[in-house]
Amino acid sequence: MTTINFTERLISLQDNLKNFAYQLTANREDAEDLLQETTLKALDNQEKYLENVNFKGWVFTIMKNIFINNYRKVVRNQTIIDQTEDLYHLNLPQESGFDTPDGSYSVKEIMKAINGFSDEYKIPFTMHVAGFKYQEIADKMSLPIGTVKSRIFFARQRLQETLKDYA
Repeated sequence: MTTINFTERLISLQDNLKNFAYQLTANREDAEDLLQETTLKALDNQEKYLENVNFKGWVFTIMKNIFINNYRKVVRNQTIIDQTEDLYHLNLPQESGFDTPDGSYSVKEIMKAINGFSDEYKIPFTMHVAGFKYQEIADKMSLPIGTVKSRIFFARQRLQETLKDYA
């Protein structure tokens, strides 16, 4: 395929590609950026296109792959890795609510509910929330691992039941 023929076919797909990009991104500016990036990538890789391959499918696949790669890059950049020595910190979403007075109040309510548990449920549950593994809790409490898992499960259920009206 000649360069002129390739370019003409690519230009004829621009409207379809723009619609597809908008479906993927749900944002007009992001869709235009994706369209531009796809067009450039197709032009840069013209020599890789084979005559017997569906041209439209080839270009749409390029767009889909660019979108997926960009999405993965964004997710990877937003991931916070806990590098503390004992991996104590938990990754919280940006809008966790703990910085607001309401968030602090809910933490107090949660702690009040947990402190209302008997020790057989409170201790394994708080250890689990603090980051201990089931086996570590079982070893420290001299209990079978199944018992530890059950107690944590029941404590979680009881906590949800206690706080369901609070939300």
